[in-house]
Amino acid sequence: MQYTESVSQTKILLESGTNELEIMEFTIGEELFGINVAKVREILRAQEVKKMPNSHEVVEGIFKPRDEIITVIDLGKYLNIPRSGSGTHDIFIKTNFNKLVFAFHVEAVVGIGRVSWEKIRKPDKIIYGGGEGVATGIAEHNDKLITILDFEKIVAEISPESSIQYDEIDKLGKREDSYKPILIVEDSTLLSKMICDCMNKAGYRNIIKMDNGQDAWKYLSEVKESGEHISNHVTCIISDIEMPLMDGHRLTKLVKEDKELKNIPLILFSSLISDEIYAKGKELGADEQITKPEIGNLVSIVDKFINK
Repeated sequence: MQYTESVSQTKILLESGTNELEIMEFTIGEELFGINVAKVREILRAQEVKKMPNSHEVVEGIFKPRDEIITVIDLGKYLNIPRSGSGTHDIFIKTNFNKLVFAFHVEAVVGIGRVSWEKIRKPDKIIYGGGEGVATGIAEHNDKLITILDFEKIVAEISPESSIQYDEIDKLGKREDSYKPILIVEDSTLLSKMICDCMNKAGYRNIIKMDNGQDAWKYLSEVKESGEHISNHVTCIISDIEMPLMDGHRLTKLVKEDKELKNIPLILFSSLISDEIYAKGKELGADEQITKPEIGNLVSIVDKFINK
């Protein structure tokens, strides 16, 4: 792969709803990591940056590759992993998610591979810093274990104002409580709590939480088998796209192809709603697609579906 080349030119074409992920593999020190190719816009050779006063300790500074000023995050420093090489071949991975552009400083890009979400497992919480951890999944590819990092969590820690803002709910004004069941499917513990808290703040008191599409599908299948009316158990689904075991696109495909579940409004709430991803979601039948962290917009759309 040539550096400074647009990653879209090297992508493996994935069909919609196949539960597969393209991973760009890269290294820091002796460790192998991965990032969803959908988040990557460009890879560039590392270059000199301008340091900014009073910035976060892992922010190297800014650079301007063309007409855009981009903040550079030292990923090795964030993960507390010492570099192995001289730095002469270091790489900037330019990303775009949550409508934000950052460059992550890594050592080398290894390549791009295709992995099934079924083979990606949620890691132990103690990996890379304890608490929830910053590893969103562990994938096995070509007999190698790849740690998939939670880049949204990294950016939220460095720049909290770029994440979900609770005060967006206050701007919606006085609200009535609703006990209609809403299913939220989100693998990130941090984002899941924030979404649930915001929905509760907005008056939605009956929240069912699932960590991935597989668990959500199992729940929905059990609801069907119970013989009870579907609306007694779920009246709206809010789902992330990137999740271990089963992603949000696969879940959407299963729901919208099921004659008993297809009328449940399904909202994809993800950092990855680019034009290409939006087209995939629409093809699969998603009723709405919203880019994180637009929580106020999400609540307004849930209101529209719930109050029909």
